Amino acid sequence: MSQNRRRAATRLLRPPPFPWAKEPKAKRASAPNPSSDLDRGAVFAALREARVGGDFWGAEWTRKAAQRNPSAPITIVRTDRRHGAADAVAAAEGEEFEFVAPHNGDEAIDPWSALAGADHRIAHGKDEWIALASVLGVRVTVLSAGRFGEPGHSSEDLEQRAFEALREPMRDPFGEGWLEPIAAIETLGDWRRTLDGNRGASGERIVAACGMSWWKRDEIRRFLWSPGSPLRIARSDRHALDVATKQGGSLAVWPSRVASELEEVASARGVKLVRVEDGFVRSVGLGSNLVPPLSIIVDRQGIHYDPSQPSDLETLLATTQFSHAMLERAERLRAAIVKAGISKYASGEGSRTSAGEKSSQDRRVVLVPVQVEDDMSVLAGGGGLTSNLELLRRVRALEPEADIWWRPHPDVDAGHRKGAVADDEALQHADRIVREGAMSDLLSQADSLHTITSLSGFEALMRGCEVTCHGVPFYSGWGLTRDLGNVPSRRERCLSLAELIAGVLVLYPRYLDPVTGLPCPPEILIRRLASGDAANRLSWVEPIRRVQGQITRRLRALVAR
Repeated sequence: MSQNRRRAATRLLRPPPFPWAKEPKAKRASAPNPSSDLDRGAVFAALREARVGGDFWGAEWTRKAAQRNPSAPITIVRTDRRHGAADAVAAAEGEEFEFVAPHNGDEAIDPWSALAGADHRIAHGKDEWIALASVLGVRVTVLSAGRFGEPGHSSEDLEQRAFEALREPMRDPFGEGWLEPIAAIETLGDWRRTLDGNRGASGERIVAACGMSWWKRDEIRRFLWSPGSPLRIARSDRHALDVATKQGGSLAVWPSRVASELEEVASARGVKLVRVEDGFVRSVGLGSNLVPPLSIIVDRQGIHYDPSQPSDLETLLATTQFSHAMLERAERLRAAIVKAGISKYASGEGSRTSAGEKSSQDRRVVLVPVQVEDDMSVLAGGGGLTSNLELLRRVRALEPEADIWWRPHPDVDAGHRKGAVADDEALQHADRIVREGAMSDLLSQADSLHTITSLSGFEALMRGCEVTCHGVPFYSGWGLTRDLGNVPSRRERCLSLAELIAGVLVLYPRYLDPVTGLPCPPEILIRRLASGDAANRLSWVEPIRRVQGQITRRLRALVAR
């Protein structure tokens, strides 16, 4: 371990030990002096909410004493049985004991799970759990002098020691600077949510995966990493299920690439499935061109595009009480995305329109994006409407006086996916075909957007554009769209745009920083995309896939003649 890492490991606020993390190449300035104008109460409150500090990524502690006598006061003793055990027993007379070793074998222990519900904490003064117990308001007995306390210290003394430790700045994992405590806690809190999601509410880890294409497996391993055993990505459903059964963990699947009966078989074995899909701000470049994702979603209930059953996103949007700070963050994120011209696959390019255009001046502009007709979101959420041409006919009937712009899908145009409509057929109902450039530029010109379930509808809402949903996408039914599909009655809540963005872009997906490879908040990925620092690590494959797509298009054209 390098000197820098040893020093970082002594800080109360420190990152998890991501195995692929690298030392920064650029030389950093020395750590600044701790800030003197911090509010102790605000720092403590932020820490309690985020549940970070110390080895917060460690395994959950099982409370055996509470199981023996639930009504007895619980004392957590952070010492071994040879050093200080007698003092601990004397200090906790009449209380139930839990001896917690500094490490459970080679695995760290999450202090927050051990301290939750504790009444008394006994440890040597060098133990950082004293600081966390003080933040939680747990009574502390110190056995020997150390950084976090000394025998006889009052609760005020211990809280001040904890505050001094929390004031130390943390290295910015995504840059060359340093983070003040509140910013550090927010970053660690994002990592905690990701790691907790990989473990599940019952503590079962995602231990195996299947249906993951070879070109995205490195990213999947990072997205689904949790301390302990590495993720096994199997080539077959059967092998993956065997691994999950043997290890007693969950199985991650890419829904469109696994057998439909897998869920029933897994349930019979007691294995929970976790569905993984592309995120909503994915990359610069198409997944069909084998551009690995920089964002995914991980859903334990269902999947966001299938309205027939609840999903983690639907539950989150229906039940979360969004804080004022979170809504402000969502609004800043929306503004950054709009300013940078970012959409799911691209950022910041101007658009061009095709020949055969009609003037749109003084007419209502309605944008209609093509979708992949056999895409899972269309099949699950389209309510039976899967034809792009039929969608266009319906839009013309609903908007007879509008200037309708038809936007082909890049995957379809590339020849990789189903859903192409000949230009002459499209122009019987549409006024323009807008094929080139960024979706974000088109949305800034449109008054309204009609879609079956396309993500572009959500992107349109972020830009103040009216949206009509012919199917039931994840963003419909919350009071922000015109809904023609059969929205489930579960979606009773009316959301503000900021609340929708907070759930959809901040709390639900996972993101990877393309520069460091670390899990990151959405703001970091947006910054990388906007600055051009999100290069495809498999760029050599893209030309091959483009040629393959051209051949496929020509073959389809020959068959259609």
